[in-house]
Amino acid sequence: MLASEHPAQGLEIIPFDTERLDLLMEEAGIDVLLISSKHNVQYMLGGHKALFFGAMDAWGISRYLPIIIYPKGSPEKSVFVAHKTENHQKAVSPFWIEESPTLVSGTEDAMRLAIEYLRKLRLIDKRIGIEMAFMPADAASLLWDAVPRHLVMNAQTVMERLRAIKNPNELILLREASERVVASMLAVITNHGPGLTKNELVAALRREETNRDLMFEYCLLTAGSSLLRAPSDQVWGSGDILSLDSGGNYQGYIGDVTRMGIMGEPDAELEDLLAEVEGLQQTAMKPLCAGLMGGDFYAAAESAVKSSPNAKYLDFIGHGMGLVAHEKPHLTDTGPTPYPADDARRPLEAGMVLSVETTMKHPRRGFIKLEDTVAVTRDGFEIFGPAGHGWNRGRY
Repeated sequence: MLASEHPAQGLEIIPFDTERLDLLMEEAGIDVLLISSKHNVQYMLGGHKALFFGAMDAWGISRYLPIIIYPKGSPEKSVFVAHKTENHQKAVSPFWIEESPTLVSGTEDAMRLAIEYLRKLRLIDKRIGIEMAFMPADAASLLWDAVPRHLVMNAQTVMERLRAIKNPNELILLREASERVVASMLAVITNHGPGLTKNELVAALRREETNRDLMFEYCLLTAGSSLLRAPSDQVWGSGDILSLDSGGNYQGYIGDVTRMGIMGEPDAELEDLLAEVEGLQQTAMKPLCAGLMGGDFYAAAESAVKSSPNAKYLDFIGHGMGLVAHEKPHLTDTGPTPYPADDARRPLEAGMVLSVETTMKHPRRGFIKLEDTVAVTRDGFEIFGPAGHGWNRGRY
């Protein structure tokens, strides 16, 4: 995906492919977008995030609601309805969208201003695409009062398809995120001895990720033979295995990785079980390349799982990664996150990024899992953060 430039209007480089977006809008029957999710605003503005609302959206008695108005085929007419606190960031790094009013204090104010601009641009009677899941009810109510409801439709799939193919800078950020999460996990495992609780391990991982300029998002972990993945006061003791599954956010992009540790030395059975999980990971990734049908990728992995002697303990999932966990491509409708498998019959494309994860829930030995962030390339794939696939030893 290449950035777009419109020299005739004197616009700066636009950080996404406007031709691709216009085509997706045309296919969806949408004339103008009202983008209101923080991740898609960041994407369309080339990395901009409101500093004041980085951790929470709440603001007084309302919440932060950025709105980008993007008319199909006319990016020069785009408008960014921002919050007044973003004026300082705009002064340091101007937006490519020149029209950016910032006298907004809440959701209703933002939508009223957006509606005013729709009228000004003569778009009020056009087909309007919004992100239904990211539009507050009070703002949506104002929009529906201003335009016929049948003209308002969901644009979430349009934006997901636009983001599905990562540009070179996005791939760098996803690689950095994944490598830094892996490095954080290995530091936690190798620098701690027996006796720490799961709560203490999560706190240690948070520190390691923060020290590597990551925003800590979550950590699911198990210790010993338990399959319970929530932090607790359970102790990681001598001889126990440990699984760490964490998402670390680097400049908005998520590295989602799982690595295994052990306090001591693995016995032959544990070596075999992790080797089996690793083998299934490699089997799933082996056919990956641009042009492979999404469903064929999934079918090969599921076939390998079904043929395993431990099939009843195994789960496999592959999902898109980027600014959002479980974004496009959506390859299955039977995974842990419910969505239609609308990319199963589409070819994978170079620049798509997947999280590939194989999990064994063994009744005696515990939770054994590997998860990798993988970029699809023209001729194959690249694992971001490949270190630490084996048994990583604690400080015993």
